[in-house]
Amino acid sequence: MPPPSPSSAAKRPSTRRAAATDAHAPWWDDPRSLQILSSEYSSLNTSRSLVYNEAFTRIATFLTFMSMSFVALALVSQATDFGGPFLGIAATVLTFDLIVGLMTLGRILGTTADDLRAVPGMTRIRHGFLQVRPELRPYFMAGANDDLPGVMRAYRTPGSGIGGVLYSLTTSTGMVAVIDALVAGMLAAVLAMLIGANGPAAAAVGGGAAILVFGGVAVGAARFFMRDQANLEVLFPSARPEDRLDA
Repeated sequence: MPPPSPSSAAKRPSTRRAAATDAHAPWWDDPRSLQILSSEYSSLNTSRSLVYNEAFTRIATFLTFMSMSFVALALVSQATDFGGPFLGIAATVLTFDLIVGLMTLGRILGTTADDLRAVPGMTRIRHGFLQVRPELRPYFMAGANDDLPGVMRAYRTPGSGIGGVLYSLTTSTGMVAVIDALVAGMLAAVLAMLIGANGPAAAAVGGGAAILVFGGVAVGAARFFMRDQANLEVLFPSARPEDRLDA
C-alpha cells in the first residue's frame, strides 16, 4: 500500500478540529435539527386530532345507542302498560346502557391520557424553538414548560377549586361520567321497584346510586390521570428560572 500523500496527511488535523467544533456547537446550528423537531411537532399535532376524532366518535355512538334503547323502552311501555314485564325489560336495557357507557368512559380516559402525553412533547419542542429564538416568546400563546402547570396552559383550565370542578364537568370525560351515573341511578331505582319499593324509596335509592357511581368514577379518573402524569419525565419545569421561557 502506498504511503499517504502529504496533502491528505495535512487535511487530517483540520478534519479532527472541525469534528471537535461540531461536537460542541449548539444543536440548532444544524438545520436538520429544526426540520426534525418540526416534523415531530406536526406528528404530535396530528395524533391529537386523531385522538379527538376517536373520542367524539365513541361519544356519538354511545349517545345513539342510548337513544335507540329509550325509543325501544317507549314502545315496550305502550305494550305492557308500565307493568311488571316493563320493569324487567327496563332493567335489562339499562344494564346494557350502563355497560356500554362504562366502556365508552374507559376509552375516553385512554384518549385523554394520549392527548396529555402529546401536549408535553409539543411543549418541549416549543421550548426548543424558544431556545433558538427567545425573542419570539411574546408570539407563543401556549406554554413551553413540560411540567403539569405548563401543560395545563394548553387547555386554558381555570385551575383548582370550584372553577376547576365545574370545568371538568364540561369535558368529554365529565359528560360521559355524568351520563353513566344517571343511568346507574335509573337502573338502581328500577331494581328497587322490582323488589317492591314504592316510588319515593326507589327515587332515593336511585339518587344515592347515582352519587356513589359518579364519586367513584371521579376519584378513579383523578387517580388515573395523576398516575399517568407522574410517569412522564419533566425536562423543563416551570420552577427553574433558566427554563421559564414562557413567562
